[in-house]
Amino acid sequence: MTIKFGTDGWRAVIGDTFTFGNLRLVAQAIADAVNSPDWLDNEHSDHDPNLIIVGYDTRFLSDRFAREVARVLAGNGIKVALAHADAPTPAISYSIIDQKAAGAVMITASHNAPRYNGIKIKAAYGGSAQTSQCRKVELCLKDNETRARGPNLVDFEQAVSNGTITRFNPFQPYAKHLHKIIDIDKIANHSNRLHVIADAMYGSGRSYLKSILGGTGLEILEIRGEMNPGFGGIHPEPILKYLGATASAIANGQGDLAIITDGDADRIGIMDNHGQFVDPHRIMSLCLQYLVTNKQLDGTIVKTVSTTHMLNRQAIEYNLPIKETPVGFNHISNLMLKENVIIGGEESGGISINNHIPEGDGLLIGLLILELIAEHATPIHDLVNDLLNKFGPIEYMRTDLRLNHSVEKNDLVNKLHNNAPNKIGHLDIIDIHTKDGIKYITENDNWLLIRPSGTEPVLRIYAEGRSDNDIKALIDYGHKIAKHI
Repeated sequence: MTIKFGTDGWRAVIGDTFTFGNLRLVAQAIADAVNSPDWLDNEHSDHDPNLIIVGYDTRFLSDRFAREVARVLAGNGIKVALAHADAPTPAISYSIIDQKAAGAVMITASHNAPRYNGIKIKAAYGGSAQTSQCRKVELCLKDNETRARGPNLVDFEQAVSNGTITRFNPFQPYAKHLHKIIDIDKIANHSNRLHVIADAMYGSGRSYLKSILGGTGLEILEIRGEMNPGFGGIHPEPILKYLGATASAIANGQGDLAIITDGDADRIGIMDNHGQFVDPHRIMSLCLQYLVTNKQLDGTIVKTVSTTHMLNRQAIEYNLPIKETPVGFNHISNLMLKENVIIGGEESGGISINNHIPEGDGLLIGLLILELIAEHATPIHDLVNDLLNKFGPIEYMRTDLRLNHSVEKNDLVNKLHNNAPNKIGHLDIIDIHTKDGIKYITENDNWLLIRPSGTEPVLRIYAEGRSDNDIKALIDYGHKIAKHI
């Protein structure tokens, strides 16, 4: 069985590759890796090397899959703290810190279609496991397959009775931690009592935002918070095309804004009181502005290559260093572990800030947005307009184009770099970056990023322009490239 862990775990179709049998084999490989002498790094030597947290989301059979993972881990002499119910990935990740565990296994396919499920492996620092740790799991899986070695299993009820598997609620420690980062009193004392729609998209962030804000006096309306493993026929991803229910709630006057989290609540989107979607680019820029100008914080800004250049302009304005990483929050996490990062995020909505775990957290960022709204006593729509007046304007577009055949990423990047034009449409090219795909930087801080998928014949095209004409020129060039591959 060939299973590869990507930038954030392993995902597959339920009943096809993601089966109980394959899951047990993967869990055995994880157990073998955790039991190896070098799983824990020196900085977390005070963590229990024999304790693993297990959590799960609201997907079909996720609770059953989590029990099977717990059975295998316990069968290999590992103590397991199993969440008592579905929970957000950030809450499970924080439980590692709270319980001083060696890591965590989260059963989730995050924002993917309902037919998928998956595994995220978390390390002792509360973020995605290092590439070397994931490779170790893959090697253990391959070795076990070669030796025809099956998983070690224990009876679940017996393991619970003897204390090898314990059940726990991750909410209280996680909420207490967020209260240390977010000024909940400021939110509660907002001059105009906010009416907030919490859209969980049927994911495991359900009830968390409402519970954290309990007692503040805010009116919290949760929508799509019931258990629905089919996610109402949508992808649980906070992008505009899946937010019809959110827009309807806003249009019916049920909230001043909506905070939307994805299937496991590590991503965020916002909808303002006009029904306008506030994308992660604007969310991250708003948060950075607030952290610097109101909270007087500093540090490195970290963003992926596909994330807005408003952050670059803010870095100049605030005299802060900025670093750009390949796509994937694990790259941001690595920098958060090494230096003082004020904010790190990516265009898909995974964002984290200083003093938090190195993990995207839609709930944390949603609360930070509420705090900055309360601080300014201004609707989010106006705050976004003020931001764009200072650091914009920007138009952003992403499109995925299916190719007739797969392409090798480095070969395509080298070819495009060697044959780069001087202009894209009416825009002069002033620089080219090849950190992850090929990124053309043009005049007036416009840019086009072309990234071939590493797993399917798809060309991902991202563009940011200062006008509609700029964005059209960039996207048209991306389509032209795709036609000639």
